[in-house]
Amino acid sequence: MDKKHHQALIQIGLNILYYRKSRGLTQEQLAELLGYSKNHIQQVETACAVPSVALLLDLAEVLDIPPGKLFEFK
Repeated sequence: MDKKHHQALIQIGLNILYYRKSRGLTQEQLAELLGYSKNHIQQVETACAVPSVALLLDLAEVLDIPPGKLFEFK
């Protein structure tokens, strides 16, 4: 786990969760659309796994948001 960036990863995960739910998608549905396992999506959303840049770009595309939205820390 990347302890140095843990807080940022938590916020990214919360953003993914927010946009996923706002699209009415379950973790399983999102994982299927992306070609990843549900477990991996769950780990990214809970900051237990560090997402690749490719995954973040794919998430933004599937969630129909600009990639920068995943990095908006409120």
